Amino acid sequence: MAGPCQTCGACCAAFRVDFSTHELQSDGGIVPDGLALPLTASLSRLRGTDHQPPRCAALCGQVGRHVSCGIYEWRPNPCRELEAGSDGCHRARLRHGLPPLDE
Repeated sequence: MAGPCQTCGACCAAFRVDFSTHELQSDGGIVPDGLALPLTASLSRLRGTDHQPPRCAALCGQVGRHVSCGIYEWRPNPCRELEAGSDGCHRARLRHGLPPLDE
């Protein structure tokens, strides 16, 4: 079932995504190592989210039109935790000139 996230993608092009290195495949997790940059011994960042403006390297498509995540099944916890319609979602959509989602 298609939801608002599949036509949005604003969150993937608005925030840095830092996560525990324990989520990396090389450490027993599911996030592909090639999409992560090391920050510290215990923290990594998704590639592209450290750019200005940020845009996750796994994001495919055009924000606000039609998008997909190239690592959806293997995305880190911060991506899993951000919910459609949340404050973070509204902030990301605002950064891209998109209206808030209807409640």
